[in-house]
Amino acid sequence: MVVPDSLLLTLITFVPIVGLLVILCIPARAAGAIRWTSAVFTGIVFILTCLMLGRYFALGGPSSGGTFYFVVKADWISTYHIQYYMGADGLSVSLIFLTGLLSFLACFAAFGIQKGVKGFHAMYQLLVCGMMGVFCAKDLFLFYVFWELMLLPMYFLIGVWGGPRREYAAIKFFIYTLVGSVLMLLAMLALYFQYRHTGRPFDIDFLIEQQPFRTALGIQQLLFWAFFICFAIKIPMFPFHTWLPDAHVEAPTAISVILAGVLLKMGGYGIFRINLPMFTDTTTGTTLGVSTLYIIAVFGLINIIYGAFCAMAQTDFKKLVAYSSVSHMGYVLLGIAAMNRAAVNGAVFQMFNHGLSSAMLFLLVGVIYDRAHHREIARFGGLGAHMPRYFALAIVGFFSSLGLPGLNGFISEVMVFLGAFTADESILPYARVITLMASVGVVLTAGYILWCMQRVYLGELKPEYKAFPDANAIEIFTLAPLAVLCIVLGIFPNLALRVFDGTMVALIHQLYPVASGF
Repeated sequence: MVVPDSLLLTLITFVPIVGLLVILCIPARAAGAIRWTSAVFTGIVFILTCLMLGRYFALGGPSSGGTFYFVVKADWISTYHIQYYMGADGLSVSLIFLTGLLSFLACFAAFGIQKGVKGFHAMYQLLVCGMMGVFCAKDLFLFYVFWELMLLPMYFLIGVWGGPRREYAAIKFFIYTLVGSVLMLLAMLALYFQYRHTGRPFDIDFLIEQQPFRTALGIQQLLFWAFFICFAIKIPMFPFHTWLPDAHVEAPTAISVILAGVLLKMGGYGIFRINLPMFTDTTTGTTLGVSTLYIIAVFGLINIIYGAFCAMAQTDFKKLVAYSSVSHMGYVLLGIAAMNRAAVNGAVFQMFNHGLSSAMLFLLVGVIYDRAHHREIARFGGLGAHMPRYFALAIVGFFSSLGLPGLNGFISEVMVFLGAFTADESILPYARVITLMASVGVVLTAGYILWCMQRVYLGELKPEYKAFPDANAIEIFTLAPLAVLCIVLGIFPNLALRVFDGTMVALIHQLYPVASGF
């Protein structure tokens, strides 16, 4: 397939809209045709992301130091200097690929949806479009449009096709996300009125060059934290995390996969793409007399410990996995705060790895929920020996999340810890103390994961589960690629690290031109 570089990101973003239109033309009674049409279009998107990754390597992207590729730029709403401006660097490429993979696999996990199949898959295609657009946009207004575009389909996918408390979970998700979006919009308006005379008020590259309100640091700090809170809600960072467990528990399996595997990564992506490079003085300086990076590190530490304790206290299988996401995303915040090569690369790698392992865990929960129709951990037992194929995949998913050496989760967590422990104290005060405290999270994670596996998979099989079939072909198809990537990236982490290393090194040098750790 030969696709011009300038069209690649546009196709990746808008092919799902074509899929949506085709699905709308199919009669609602033809549920099978709708499911496979949805799978075909997400498959096309995944193939395009693979082509993009290959072209990125062919063009020398890994050694380019943060250069953007596949750039397309055109006037959109010229009266307000808004452009259709897209491009991808190493950070974007890795997350676009992850989104393409998970969107394709999760589509098959949604084959079990029986109610409103046409509406579900139409909304699903719209969601994929919004997610891809966020990672491609280089115009701030365009970024905001795609950011908001995700809100509508996700609200309905949870609120209509979710569990018994779906309306509550959907509204809570909507309110939290909308509050963050309002903060982003206010910050964007401030940037627009400051730079509209330049003709480039929403150009992210231009805004990074200008360093908005550098001479009015108080205003810059307000803008920094407005953007940061918006992204922190999506991560989700304590205390903005409470929407996540409810949304995960009530969402269908496929949507839980997308929530954990992609949407949470948008928070970290926004911090890397907007907060850190656009407001350098606030990033490297203080807020109310306290180091900004220290504040981020403390919240990362809280996420790690608090999320692990909450996971340990859960009796619902899916809620345990949801709280584990809160804990694991804390490592991303800690890596951001340490601001050296090992830690920042570890943070991005953690985003990618958590996308794989958390998607696996939610798919694994979905497999046994479809059979047992409950998620109470205490009611399971002995499923490992009874469902060997399923159990083999579960071992990879759970131990990847645990951080077992030889699997991908271990590499990213170790990189964050090594980078944070050796961080310059002038950049991150009390770096060693914070890192040592955060290491407790590793023990807690091992505790709740091993406890969960023992209760669900080991022991004597209960009579009511003797009729459970092992994982079927579609379930294996959705889980096996993720398991393979968890193993391969645990053994050969450079396959992923070299994609975004140059981009992250360039970011660190922008913030700290004489930074160590290289």
